Amino acid sequence: MCKAGYWFPAKAQGWGWGLPITWQGWLVYATAAVLLVAGFFIFPPAASYVRFLIYNWSVVLLVLLVCWIKGEPLRLR
Repeated sequence: MCKAGYWFPAKAQGWGWGLPITWQGWLVYATAAVLLVAGFFIFPPAASYVRFLIYNWSVVLLVLLVCWIKGEPLRLR
């Protein structure tokens, strides 16, 4: 498996991370899911589509940053 301290393992094939292996990783995923759903209410797409997109991209990039910091180093397999 992975070394201790990693929240996200590198994928067995390809490039990227797999599903979380710690509760902290699952918490990151759950928080991101809640934030993405909340985005529909905070920035309704019909009212302000650009703000909605910026908000969603910000959440996704934040999750990627956490995966990069707390995930197993990436390499093409």
